[in-house]
Amino acid sequence: MSYYLGVDVGTTTTRAIVYDQNARKIQEASQTYPLYRQADGMAEQEPQQLVDAVIDVINQAVDAAGVSQSELTAVGFSSSNQSVILLDKRYQPLSRVITWADTRAARVAKRVQQSLTAQPLYSRTGTPVHPMSPLIKLMWLQEEHPALMARAAYIGDVKSFLFNQLFGCFKVDISIASSTGMFNITKSEWDSEALKMAKISADQLPQVVNATAQQVGLLPAMASRLHLPANIPFIFGAYDGAMTNIGVGATAEDTVAITIGSSAGVRVITDHPVIDPEQRLFCYCLDEGKWVVGGPLNNGGAVFDWAVRHMVDTNAVRNSGGDQFDVANSVIAETPVGAHGLIFHPFLGGERAPLWDANARGSFSGLTPLHTRADMLRSVMEGITMNIATVFQVLCELVGRPKSVTATGGFSRSLVWRQMLADVLNTKVKVPQHFAAATLGAAAMAMKSTGLIDKAATVANHDMTVEEYQPQVAAVDIYQQVLPIFTQLEGFLAPSYQSLAALQERLSHYQE
Repeated sequence: MSYYLGVDVGTTTTRAIVYDQNARKIQEASQTYPLYRQADGMAEQEPQQLVDAVIDVINQAVDAAGVSQSELTAVGFSSSNQSVILLDKRYQPLSRVITWADTRAARVAKRVQQSLTAQPLYSRTGTPVHPMSPLIKLMWLQEEHPALMARAAYIGDVKSFLFNQLFGCFKVDISIASSTGMFNITKSEWDSEALKMAKISADQLPQVVNATAQQVGLLPAMASRLHLPANIPFIFGAYDGAMTNIGVGATAEDTVAITIGSSAGVRVITDHPVIDPEQRLFCYCLDEGKWVVGGPLNNGGAVFDWAVRHMVDTNAVRNSGGDQFDVANSVIAETPVGAHGLIFHPFLGGERAPLWDANARGSFSGLTPLHTRADMLRSVMEGITMNIATVFQVLCELVGRPKSVTATGGFSRSLVWRQMLADVLNTKVKVPQHFAAATLGAAAMAMKSTGLIDKAATVANHDMTVEEYQPQVAAVDIYQQVLPIFTQLEGFLAPSYQSLAALQERLSHYQE
């Protein structure tokens, strides 16, 4: 029997899972670490904590699985994308990892969005202009920290840094490269015009490799720390969203994958680049004539967590015998669809798709004296879901309506939310149970790279429990009335977001 490791390096958690050659999970390990945040929009990780977490979870999973080293075949990698880490001439960190969630470059993003370069830049790179983009981050660093940028010999990211620490190479997979805003997705090379905007050279960036590319020869120091054969191949894989699609079998244009965790994402894999004339979606290279098209959303389960903390009555929790989330889901299930006409825009953390506005702010619309906390709770869940639906609708417009939707993430713990997603999208939704899709996708890339399977999508045939939710006609009818108003209000409110953000910043200074 051959065994494969899938490793997923996330924003706050790294997970490793040992699979057998039939893609059955044998053992899992995970480790969390902090995301360092500040009020100015900073969102950073400590590089060494990431390296240590990867080593620890690999060792824990391998040891607990009881698999001999001779049976371990390969390690596949998934990671978050759109990160930046500045490195010196010895590839040592000059900065922490600036993550996708960092919004300090919002001013630079707004300037570029309003310039004549925005549309052609997006058309070449498939990356919308936003503070998440490494290109925009580097432009901001050049303006705000020129001395630091002058010291930076290399510009890395989470994956290229990890592989450098493990092997001494400086490489990154094509999906991570193409999400930087500096990679030409039709020419498959670093974009010269974008590099000029960032004031860097291609020599400072990692070598771009395919998703199935292998790296062997662990550095002695790393080989001594890892409970793996020294010559085991590590497979570069892709970014976590693409790996999730592969893990759930959403590898064709008629199959959409939706992830709802703290944030959210809607993605489809195509056999050609899809560039949105309105710049609402991203288009990233994946591998071997495949592209990932979709939209990431800042505001998913984290917004629901906020609502539960502030709106669920503590006495109700004590009387229920459950926790806050049990009470919230019970209340939402008992509240009428449409929350009595209360509409919530969930932009508590700015927004990426489809707005691409770091200044976006949340709001309730339609409040009357008759509305209750129960209505507010339901409207929050509905607002998050309708925001996802706006991205889903754009995807349908550009690629075609899918035959199926597979949804994963922490939202699946809520039965009412699963049904709500099917109702709002007016589409059958499949929800795999207890399933780490990105990790399986990473293992699938390792299986493909080593010749075990011909296509990574083959792992979709593995044994997993899937529950299906059909849209309910009465709920669909209501949501079809609410969605246009949700979108209309979004258009009315958008011009005020920048002024609101500026006001909040001024007021915060008064309170210091």
